[in-house]
Amino acid sequence: MISFNQVDATYRSELREINDRNWARFDAKLDQRIGELRTEFGLFRGEMQAALARLEGGLLARMGMAESRLARLTIILWLSALGTLAVIKL
Repeated sequence: MISFNQVDATYRSELREINDRNWARFDAKLDQRIGELRTEFGLFRGEMQAALARLEGGLLARMGMAESRLARLTIILWLSALGTLAVIKL
């Protein structure tokens, strides 16, 4: 007759083997998913860098336009001030 301890040990051994196989399968899937996520994040990072570069280019262009308008208005202001002073002195 088989003792209960032997049956228990057999079931525990089988359960441990099943758990080890499940863990190995889970670990492999986890590694695969982590790799997929790293790839996706790499693509996302590249897309974000490209979008930020486009945004930066647009902002720099707008700042250049604003700067040229400001310079033009400054020149107009100084010329009108000098013209006014010249008229007053005459």
